[in-house]
Amino acid sequence: QVQLVESGGGLVQAGGSLRLSCEASGRTYSITAMAWFRQAPGKEREWVGTSTYRGYSSYYSESVKDRFTISEDKDKDTVSLQMNSLRPEDTAVYYCAAQGRIRGNVDDRYAYDWWGQGTQVTVSS
Repeated sequence: QVQLVESGGGLVQAGGSLRLSCEASGRTYSITAMAWFRQAPGKEREWVGTSTYRGYSSYYSESVKDRFTISEDKDKDTVSLQMNSLRPEDTAVYYCAAQGRIRGNVDDRYAYDWWGQGTQVTVSS
């Protein structure tokens, strides 16, 4: 099993920045990719981005590309999401997810095996 714990959410004004972190523990050697998703009230959970094979490749949704960056600290088993130029529409609960067996597409929530509890990000206008 893998446990994921997010941190770093909060309230920020539009145009500002936040950095989220996700610390993995347990059988972290089984992780093949880590991703961030988000879910706004009344909406489906939305893929934000994925880092595969210990940061070898990164992929982002069009809505956050060029504003958000995923990075990994391999020694600490931590993946971070740097969010710049935040907009009110980025307001959501952000979830960290990890994949074990490689399958599906990187933007498919069902391709991930473990999830964190989520952290709230609120962007005021």
